[in-house]
Amino acid sequence: MFKEGFRFDKQELTQFTELILVHCGMPPEDARTAAEILIHADLMGIDSHGIAHLMGHRDYVPGLRNGAVSPLVRLRIEHETPATARVDAQRGFGLLVAHRAMNLAIEKARSSGIGMISVANSSHIGAIGHYALMAIPQDMIGIAMTNAPPQVVPTFAIKPMLGTNPIAVAIPAKSEPPFLLDMATSVVAAGKLEIAQREERPIPEGWAVDAEGKPSTDPFIYRKGGGLLPLGSWPMTSSYKGYGLGMLVDILCGVLSTTGFGAMFSREQWRYSHLFAALRIDAFQPAEEFKGMMDQMLNTFRTLDTAPGAQRVLYPGLREWEMEQRRRKEGIPLNGKVISTLEELGRELGVPFPKGLARS
Repeated sequence: MFKEGFRFDKQELTQFTELILVHCGMPPEDARTAAEILIHADLMGIDSHGIAHLMGHRDYVPGLRNGAVSPLVRLRIEHETPATARVDAQRGFGLLVAHRAMNLAIEKARSSGIGMISVANSSHIGAIGHYALMAIPQDMIGIAMTNAPPQVVPTFAIKPMLGTNPIAVAIPAKSEPPFLLDMATSVVAAGKLEIAQREERPIPEGWAVDAEGKPSTDPFIYRKGGGLLPLGSWPMTSSYKGYGLGMLVDILCGVLSTTGFGAMFSREQWRYSHLFAALRIDAFQPAEEFKGMMDQMLNTFRTLDTAPGAQRVLYPGLREWEMEQRRRKEGIPLNGKVISTLEELGRELGVPFPKGLARS
């Protein structure tokens, strides 16, 4: 039954997700952690990477069911120094892999000032901003990045060779909400096309090209041999910068982890690689002084005069922080097709899907 326009309680969605993951063989404590990470994306308004992925992405319930993804996460350390480690995720569930790898980076930063973890043989890790934000309560700067299957066409090329390859950096402040840069190196994240597919609407011109390199507004275009464009879209608007950033992420995630660069693999062979880092602020200066200056900086940008027609100036992460506060109180809206899919999954496994709070 469709419930388009309804909002859902965060705790109820988390519990539903947790029980589904337990049914898929995940230990209860790990299932709870994974569920909280997944729903956090919905809270921040990153609807493409939240509970919709439970059945909508091959590395979640489908992967757990067919054995492509392991519900038992064991990070095997292949090489280690006091400040760094390279680990093999052994096909583990990506949300948990990333959570443990970021915790390891934080642990190393406590003793060394900086911690950096390279991860191979993983799966999809959802909204990477979550992992960068894990460093904030520790008075650290958090960095997270991941490569992805080739979907992005390099500048002047016609074949997808890079993933959307996102980068996230989280930086604490004293009173202001934290700075959070969470961006794809393509013009938009692939999840934006997933949303357009669910809503049955075209995508804007400048997001993608077809197999001949011509602009396309078809949200299914990458399934037809086309691909997304790098950040910047076209050479005259500096697409080579997004192209270069995408390559950089592929190097730091794929090549550094010894996995190899993304274009070496087909989608069927694909395994994600990641990089996580934590920088202890007091290894550079007193943390309170740093956070005080961050407050000054963020407030300066937030209170800038606006251009005609604009309501206010936002800094990176402010919209997500405000959305999380709102959705914790008002509930999380879900697309009707997503609700229908989750209701069907719940009936199959005997886990009732939440009824919803009220219409938006």
